[in-house]
Amino acid sequence: MENPQTSFDHAQQALQQGDLVRAQSEAEDGLKRYLAASPEWARKFQILDAEVVLVRGTDYWQVLTILDAEPDFQDARDSVIKILVLRSAALARLGKFHDADLKLRKAEALCVPPQQVNCGDVLRARGVFLLEEGQPAKAKHLFEQAAAFAQDHDDRFLEATSELNLGLESLREQHYDEAVYWTDAAYRTASALDARVIAEKARGNLGWAYYYLGDSERSLEISLEAEKLAAQAGSDTDRLTWIRAAGNVYANRGDFVDATRSYQGVLDLAEKTNGQEAIYDAYLALALVSVKDGELEDARKYSDGAIEIAHIDKNRLEELYPLLVKGLIAARSHHPTEAEDIFHKVALRGKGNALLKFQSQYALARLYEDQGRFAAANREYQTALRTIEVSRSKLKRLESKLPFSNNARNVYDDYIHFLVANDKSDEALRRADFSRARTLAEGLGLLGKGGSVRPPPLDARQIARSADGTLLFYWLGEKQSYLWVITKQKTSLFTLPAGKKIDNAVQGYRAVLGVQDAVASAEGDGQALYQMLIGPAQELLKKDAKVFVISDGNLNHLNFETLIVSESKGSAPKAPAPKWHYWIEDVTIANAGSLRVLAAVRAGKQKHRRTLLIVGDSVAPNIKYPRLPKAAAQMESVESHFSATEQKILTQERATPSAYLASRPEQFSYIHFVAHGTASQLSPLDSAIVLSKDGAQDNSFKLYARDIVSYRKQHPLQAELVTISACYSAGETPYSGEGLVGLSWAFLNAGAHNVVAALWEVSDESTLQLMDKFYGELNKGASPDGALRTAKLSLLRGGKKLQKPFYWAPFQLYARLG
Repeated sequence: MENPQTSFDHAQQALQQGDLVRAQSEAEDGLKRYLAASPEWARKFQILDAEVVLVRGTDYWQVLTILDAEPDFQDARDSVIKILVLRSAALARLGKFHDADLKLRKAEALCVPPQQVNCGDVLRARGVFLLEEGQPAKAKHLFEQAAAFAQDHDDRFLEATSELNLGLESLREQHYDEAVYWTDAAYRTASALDARVIAEKARGNLGWAYYYLGDSERSLEISLEAEKLAAQAGSDTDRLTWIRAAGNVYANRGDFVDATRSYQGVLDLAEKTNGQEAIYDAYLALALVSVKDGELEDARKYSDGAIEIAHIDKNRLEELYPLLVKGLIAARSHHPTEAEDIFHKVALRGKGNALLKFQSQYALARLYEDQGRFAAANREYQTALRTIEVSRSKLKRLESKLPFSNNARNVYDDYIHFLVANDKSDEALRRADFSRARTLAEGLGLLGKGGSVRPPPLDARQIARSADGTLLFYWLGEKQSYLWVITKQKTSLFTLPAGKKIDNAVQGYRAVLGVQDAVASAEGDGQALYQMLIGPAQELLKKDAKVFVISDGNLNHLNFETLIVSESKGSAPKAPAPKWHYWIEDVTIANAGSLRVLAAVRAGKQKHRRTLLIVGDSVAPNIKYPRLPKAAAQMESVESHFSATEQKILTQERATPSAYLASRPEQFSYIHFVAHGTASQLSPLDSAIVLSKDGAQDNSFKLYARDIVSYRKQHPLQAELVTISACYSAGETPYSGEGLVGLSWAFLNAGAHNVVAALWEVSDESTLQLMDKFYGELNKGASPDGALRTAKLSLLRGGKKLQKPFYWAPFQLYARLG
């Protein structure tokens, strides 16, 4: 017969690694094998079997059946403690909290003093119990005690689970920064142990954290990954949690079919296990998506079910969520008095829950707007936005702040429409601008310590006078979009199509611009976009005007210079035109994050000694990033526009990330990179400039966007211009309220006044010519935007091959100081 310890360790390892089906099978086999031969070992396998069933979440009653009776004096104390903890957890999942509490109290009595190995599990279990009872502060204290117990007893698995619970507690407290920190720590600890169950749970919880931070794309990817891992492990409990997270992303997108399918799958799984908390979650999710989709009877049925479970559990907070749905149903059913009463109750009783409070305030604003009560609606919109901005101001991590404004996008959108509809277009512009470039403005110290939750005064025409140009401010809305055209004399508002229509047009045009041979096929799209985005305001734009574009949404991916102007007046936008030209031939264009950022930094413009730091032509770190064939030539070309005493050159093996940081880049007025670039869509601060290897680590050759921003804290850049001659250096991820975040954003955040970066893949041949002409124009005294335009026009007009936008249009100027 096999050694029982070996068999037990093998089954327990399967549990920790997430192979729950195998773990359960081996635990059951061990129980049968040793039932007569060794009651002690049979008991251990029995306990392990119950633990696996609990983790799988297939049937909580089965846990109690396996542990058929109360432990007696014949069991070892550690086994008794373990049995009591498992029975308590199963009873809690079944909604029998009083009985669960009694079991846990018995286990706690056996842990005075806490000498037994399983006493750490008791601390953690009581923490979970307190968390479910709505006492997160006490729960956090116990999780910290459990983590300390784990370290004292060298129990890395308990350490990982305690970190996981600390992350969960932070999620419940809506401390999303801390949630990401603790959950990521749990994931790292579990991965080092190959504890796949904990790693899977950590990934799933991380998906929830990013969802609440407003980072839907990252949340969806992580949640689907976690659901797949849970399915492989046979953990139904976890599967339904991660499916629900994915469903929330679908619902936010307006994809109610996929959302409902996800939530129904959650409910089916929850009813199989009879997990009351999971059934409540499914009911609530289905109620919310049903009311959004206009299925009011379904919404009523599911919200009633959720309220009943919350009432049985005597959980006042959980009663408020489905009550909010009741209010939404009343509003949709034209019962405004009932709806108003419910929304006020939810806002008052849920004051400790910022998300619930925000949703009820937003619902009140919409209700008052529908009733034509301007003052009341205006007040509630502002209150709702203040609530969400206060939550944002508490975030500390840059990665958390960047996507958080996505949470308020719909409210801002509705408020902007509301203000415009009530002839408050200037106030609408002030509110819209306040929602833009928030993290960038905070990094530059423009919003004061800790940021601001109230929009400051805004004099748009004064900003246009200071900028000596015309400002185009775009807002892409769900129902319709807006363009504010701001000149020195006046501010004009134009109504544009719905954001989705504009997004689709931009995506189609942008796809062909990045292809070397595409021009003719894009002609109609380029004309249509010009008519859509510029046409309404073209009478206000003089020939050779300087234009600052403040984009929104997918407009951040569009180079406005490539829009096609038809010279045949009166022709249909998509009809073949006898003559046309690119808009760059009419105007000089720069891009800005917001009116506030543009205005604040222009006022503080300073002159610096003309010096150059140039970095590039690095040693290929691996086959993925081969040496750029024309890098050396481009560097020599740029260097030729500066005297030898004005420049510092980091090339070949000296072109490393640490060498750049050690060169004191804050002392240079011009910084130029010639390198490969990477853009991270899901984690934009992981975008990087690829340089030479800095050490033995795999990614030691990458100068990350996060490193560039971090350097600012001690040494803000003073550069008049940073040029990143690299593919996709502008970034790939536009955040609501922040714009395109990548390397260009990082250098602006670090203090650079202007940044030239690429929207797509760049050509070595055309870039060499473009940069030579660009710096030549700068030498003549041209401004960065004017110099870049002249350089592009030289390619556009200089030869048949390089006329195509693929060659001259990827580079854009991002300005915060002209």
